[in-house]
Amino acid sequence: MGKKYKDISELPGVGEKTGQKLKDAGYVDMMSIAAASPMELTEIANLGEGTGTKIINAARESLEIGYETATEVLAKRDKVMKISTNSNALNELLGGGIETGSTTEFHGGFGSSKTQVAHQLAVNVQLPKDKGGLGGGCLYIDTEGTFRPERIKQMAEARELDPKKILSNIYVARAYNSDHQMILADNAAEIIREKNVKLIVVDSVMALFRSDFIGRGTLSNRQQKLNRHLHKLQRLADVYNIAVYMTNQVMSRPDILFGDPTAPVGGHVMGHFSTFRIYVRRSKGGTRIARMIDSPNLPEGECVFKIDGGGIEDVEK
Repeated sequence: MGKKYKDISELPGVGEKTGQKLKDAGYVDMMSIAAASPMELTEIANLGEGTGTKIINAARESLEIGYETATEVLAKRDKVMKISTNSNALNELLGGGIETGSTTEFHGGFGSSKTQVAHQLAVNVQLPKDKGGLGGGCLYIDTEGTFRPERIKQMAEARELDPKKILSNIYVARAYNSDHQMILADNAAEIIREKNVKLIVVDSVMALFRSDFIGRGTLSNRQQKLNRHLHKLQRLADVYNIAVYMTNQVMSRPDILFGDPTAPVGGHVMGHFSTFRIYVRRSKGGTRIARMIDSPNLPEGECVFKIDGGGIEDVEK
């Protein structure tokens, strides 16, 4: 059994000065250190790679990170919470709603309502738990300039909520390139703690990576950076037990002769990363069809929901 440490500054090789550098960078507790890589600590605090490894190992021993029984894992799953989408059908497809500790990706074409879902979740996460929320705020990374506070106001009023209060608990940042997007995620830990954030929205996760890296010659660098960004988001979800909702674009595949020729962008890195992957498309009369593409525990399936002035709703039967 490893020695127990109360503060990261007590870890061997850290101290007050280095500890403050790590805290300023968002590494504030043992779990955030334990989940880091030696290269990250080296870049942040000018440590040698060997020292970084020593610090991480000490944090892991302090937390007693190792194997555990599936029974213990099941008990930890009791801490998972769900955010309602406002549609019972869509909630059922998602196993109850958008899950904390996980990443949920909605991909689809223009006008498929990926951003509408993002706005609805930003409102609903603020509801009390018995109303389908988590009683927390939302961190919203907008990469395409599609966030609209007016839409948030409409959705809040439709649920008889105070629009000013709802808007004041959504923290929006417009990202202008992929590096900026990554920095916003890297610096998210402090605001998550200070503002009781329970949801991170990235809308959309791939847009800036696609525009910054053009041509096959840049694909390797793009995927490496994307992989790092996605794992940072997953780490935030794990450490703080929050939900991460990402929208993603699609591309047309001319080699598909039958069926829907669209496919999500981001390649295998994106495909293997998302915990839950949903494809959403437009249908008749303002309705949308959502299909579960990938999940570790939920079956494939489809549901229909609609978008109206008040937000996301079930289709009347």
